[in-house]
Amino acid sequence: MHVLYADNHLLVVYKPGGLPVQADASGDEDLLTQGKVWIRKDKNKPGDVYLGLVHRLDRPARGVVVLARTSKAAARLSLQFREHTLEKLYRVAVHGKPRQLSGTLRDWLESDERGSRIVAPDRGKESLLDYRVLHSDGARSELEVTLRTGRKHQIRCQLAALGHPVLGDLRYGAPQPLADRCIALLAWRLTLTHPTTQERMTFLAPEVSGWPWDPRG
Repeated sequence: MHVLYADNHLLVVYKPGGLPVQADASGDEDLLTQGKVWIRKDKNKPGDVYLGLVHRLDRPARGVVVLARTSKAAARLSLQFREHTLEKLYRVAVHGKPRQLSGTLRDWLESDERGSRIVAPDRGKESLLDYRVLHSDGARSELEVTLRTGRKHQIRCQLAALGHPVLGDLRYGAPQPLADRCIALLAWRLTLTHPTTQERMTFLAPEVSGWPWDPRG
C-alpha cells in the first residue's frame, strides 16, 4: 500500500489503476481492505479497525484517495465534499484536441449500474467541471480538470460527450484499450481541511511529472 500521509484521523493513499476502492461482486482485493490491514500492522491494532470511505475513484483510474480513521473525521470530510470546500484536480489524457483550450462543461447526468449519460435538465443532476489543455500533439491532449460537482463517471462522460474520450476508456468511446487495461485519468491533487486541526493540507500523486504521456519527449 502506498501511504502518502497518516495520523489518528486520516489515511491518505495512492490508489493504482485497476484496484476497486471497496469490495464489489468481483471479489478482488480492494483499497479499503488494504487500508485496514495496513493500520493493523503499522499501528499494532489487532482485531477490527474503523476506516471510513468518504469519496470514490473509478476502478480503472488512479490517484489520491483520503480515508477517515474515525467516524468524526468521516462526517467532517463528507461535509467538505458536500459543500465543495475540498479541491480535487485531475490530469486526464484524451483523444483529439478540444477546440477551446480552456472552458467549463455544464451538463445534466443520469446514472445507473452501467454508467452515466447526459440527459435533459429535468431528468438528471447538474454536473460542472473546468478544464484546460496542458499540451497536445493534435491527436491526443493532456488536460487539467477541476471538478465542481462529484457525479458518477462525470469526467469520463462529459469529456466523451465533448468528443474527446479518455484514453483507454472503452465504455465511453475510446477506440482501443491501454496496455494496462486502465484509463488515462489521474486524481493528482487533493486539498482538504484537516478534520480536527483545521489545517489546510494538499496531497499529490507521485507521478505528476510527465504523466501519462509527454508528446514533447
